[in-house]
Amino acid sequence: MGQGEGIYNIKAVSKMLGIQPGTLRAWERRYKIIAPPRSEAGHRLYTDEHIKVLRWLISKVNQGFTISQAAALLENPDDETGDENAAVKDKAEELGDRIFRALMSFNEMEANELLNQAFSLFTIDKTVMGILGPLLVRVGAQWEKGEITTAHEHFASSFLRTRIENLSYSFLHHSLLPKAVAVCGPGERHQLGLLIFTLFLRRKGFEVIYLGESLADQDIEVVIDTVKPKFLFLSCTMESNLSAAIDTIAGLTLKYASLSIGLGGAAADSLPAEKKKAISGHIVGSGKSEWEDWLKKQMD
Repeated sequence: MGQGEGIYNIKAVSKMLGIQPGTLRAWERRYKIIAPPRSEAGHRLYTDEHIKVLRWLISKVNQGFTISQAAALLENPDDETGDENAAVKDKAEELGDRIFRALMSFNEMEANELLNQAFSLFTIDKTVMGILGPLLVRVGAQWEKGEITTAHEHFASSFLRTRIENLSYSFLHHSLLPKAVAVCGPGERHQLGLLIFTLFLRRKGFEVIYLGESLADQDIEVVIDTVKPKFLFLSCTMESNLSAAIDTIAGLTLKYASLSIGLGGAAADSLPAEKKKAISGHIVGSGKSEWEDWLKKQMD
């Protein structure tokens, strides 16, 4: 049996786990914990992997956690030790390894099937931050070391970019939230980290004007004058481009006093502490919790 094939209907899962079908539906709807495939008649079909995830969640609830707390632990299994957490983490790492091998074999069909499996097993945040994010780092690191060819890097990056973009555009924005502009810093062509951050923002309901690769400062100003965003996010991956990115932030801050400018990316994250302190108000951080904190400070 393929790991992506569902064999249990909701009634069978309910009896197996001792949980009401309505509760299962509510968990899936509210917390996006799993996404079981459907039969031709539209009925949910759960896999053995779905059962493992649900058993883990139920065990946490029985220990006194709320379902929202259990779902959060599922997103960040490092927050708590235990065999169940390790199993969830190991499954995510296994899928990440298999997707990487498929991409290195230029096997787009297999990579898509594996990624679809990941989205059916885990939440969007877990799949993006726990599987796609590490994949991006792995591809970039191996390319820089000469361990994979430019062809491999281009193929993998194109695949990941397309999947993240398609997912990102599926979310509706909230009209009461401010607009944001996301663009790579001066000289930057690495977009994938910025795409993940854009996905994070769109998942929260922000309308994000995504510009992608580096633009001239005057072109960015045209966008700001037209869109009038609350936020501008710059991404800087290469250390050689960091100085220009900081200069851009300084110039735009002088011209647009009400604009909140955030800087992210590997180069910004690796700044020495003393240099990072000088622009600390602009550093958005390198993960979901740090992004949340930065946004909260700007929105207060």
